[in-house]
Amino acid sequence: MTYPTPTGAASEGSSGVAPGGGPQAARGPSRRGIARIRPWLLLAPALVILGVLLLWPLVRMAMFSLQDYGLREIVSGTTNWIGFANFTEILTSHDLWAVVLPNTVGFAVLSVAGTVVFGTLVALLLQSLSPRTRGFVTGAIMAAWAMPAVTGTYVWVWIFDADHGVFNQVLTSLGIIDQPVNWFTDRWSFYAIVLLNVIHHGFPFVAVTVLAGLLGVPREIHEAAEVDGAGAFRRFFQITFPQLRQVFAVVIILSTIWDFKVFAQVYLMPGGAGSNRDVLNLGVWSYVESFGQNRYGFGSAIAVLLTLLLLVITAVYVRTILREEKEL
Repeated sequence: MTYPTPTGAASEGSSGVAPGGGPQAARGPSRRGIARIRPWLLLAPALVILGVLLLWPLVRMAMFSLQDYGLREIVSGTTNWIGFANFTEILTSHDLWAVVLPNTVGFAVLSVAGTVVFGTLVALLLQSLSPRTRGFVTGAIMAAWAMPAVTGTYVWVWIFDADHGVFNQVLTSLGIIDQPVNWFTDRWSFYAIVLLNVIHHGFPFVAVTVLAGLLGVPREIHEAAEVDGAGAFRRFFQITFPQLRQVFAVVIILSTIWDFKVFAQVYLMPGGAGSNRDVLNLGVWSYVESFGQNRYGFGSAIAVLLTLLLLVITAVYVRTILREEKEL
């Protein structure tokens, strides 16, 4: 005996809506949408603050770089748009190609190489120490990293001071020089002192970072290579370095970013504030033209070029990090 199908049940079955697919199913996509944007909602306050503190000054700097902006414009509140004239003047300037760019790039290459090599040697030394001694020495070298750049720079200025510097006194007592020498007037000796300053301030970061990687390399591999007759130099470049390639890539790129925008270590040296134009780099040149010559538009254009250069290096850094994550 057959029974007639209820009208409500027939209509529900013919509509193709599964049981339980009513209001709860409709709320599913909305919940997923909220879950998708929840991280951005949590990050929104920090992103707004970063946008105000970092992005807006960059925008203003880019706007000033397209103007002839000086004291007259500041007082009157007017703008004098000149397009890319500031960039044209920079790129056609003899100071850029003969002094500023060689100082910036050459110093960055030497300082990165010196910092990474010296920091790696210190890391190898720390690896060979006992855990207690390693902790003590690590704390001592981290004090150099914690020292402000201004304080460290004045220490090096005192060491190489022409009248009362320790370096001149030692050379005079040894009979190497007859009278004190002003090491800050020559371009090469000036940047040699800055190089010592930057390496001294930057090597602890490299040492601690490389040490963390060295402690992760199995000792059995080194012991087997030593039994086979491989020396320390060969063990490092054939065993240690290949396993720490990503660590060295990150350290080198970060050091390059920091050393390209060195400012205090150059500006605070005698003659580094613009009186000796043979020692200018991009950062100091931008500051001197802006606040020394009151050419804020021209100085902003120099800062824009330095920012673009750093963005290229940062892009390489981010790409290296992403590649490292994929390999892991």
